[in-house]
Amino acid sequence: MSTTPNKRIVTCPGCGGPSVYAPENPWRPFCSERCKNHDFGAWASERYRVAAKPEIDEEDGEAPPPAAH
Repeated sequence: MSTTPNKRIVTCPGCGGPSVYAPENPWRPFCSERCKNHDFGAWASERYRVAAKPEIDEEDGEAPPPAAH
């Protein structure tokens, strides 16, 4: 009787294809190094952004104007 666990297959966030989510896939959750690097490049070039609340200016108590996108 074999005790090997079933491999979890997830959707690659880069290409939408199947990706093995297990220690033998060094790029998980991505399916390949190419998809991982493409995603990293998007973060590095600021195509992805994380929203944040504006900080309050301590001198006048007002929030700075919103940044232009």
